[in-house]
Amino acid sequence: MPHKPAKPAAKVTAAKPAATKVAASAKTPLRPTAPKTAVAAPKPVTKPVAAKPVAAPPKVEEKKLPTQRQGFKTNEFVVYPAHGVGQILAIEEQEIAGAKLELFVINFIKDKMTLRVPTAKVANVGMRKLSDPVLVKKALETLKGRARVKRTMWSRRAQEYEAKINSGDIVAIAEVVRDLYRSESQPEQSYSERQLYEAALDRLSREIAVVQHSTETEAVKEIESQLAKSPRRGVKAEAEAEAEGETEAEDGEIDETDGDDTTVADEAA
Repeated sequence: MPHKPAKPAAKVTAAKPAATKVAASAKTPLRPTAPKTAVAAPKPVTKPVAAKPVAAPPKVEEKKLPTQRQGFKTNEFVVYPAHGVGQILAIEEQEIAGAKLELFVINFIKDKMTLRVPTAKVANVGMRKLSDPVLVKKALETLKGRARVKRTMWSRRAQEYEAKINSGDIVAIAEVVRDLYRSESQPEQSYSERQLYEAALDRLSREIAVVQHSTETEAVKEIESQLAKSPRRGVKAEAEAEAEGETEAEDGEIDETDGDDTTVADEAA
């Protein structure tokens, strides 16, 4: 007869190794296992989320300033009657009393002064371009002429000279220089005469220097050389001119007061 209980015995025998394995594992210390994060599968690479663009402030468009107005342009030399030769630095816009105005920014280097003139007012103030060489030559020729001094009160003549200087007319300014010039052989000028002479000489020499691309010193020398050619610069010529001037004054006394009812007596009063 076959042995039936042999099967359970085999089961027991088969179970022993398992028990032994468990026992062995119990005896041997467990190896430290790496943290799960170390052995964890790499995370899928994700694209960085782009930050939302911050809305940029609206760009303020810079308004380009004009470079030319009323026939004048920036960096050009001009003549402003009350101050002489100046240079246009810029044409800018300003708000004055709620109204926008375009202005010429004019720099007078020698006077260390900057003037702002509305572009629409240049004709009213008499601002003009530099004289052309032909007109400069005419002004220099004027200096060689005979001085014309009216025999009227100095206060009236001073007003006339000042009006000519501030007229901006280069020939009229040359006339003031010619009439007020005194050579070494002539009597000295009064303080007020000297002031007017120097103001006229300064205006004239500045413009001549810019037109001829020379220095003011060279322009003054040229002016003085022309004045020296005047027929009234010698002692003898001066005496003759003085006598002639007295005669002319007697003959032309009415002409000087023509159109003016004010007499010398009235002025003195």
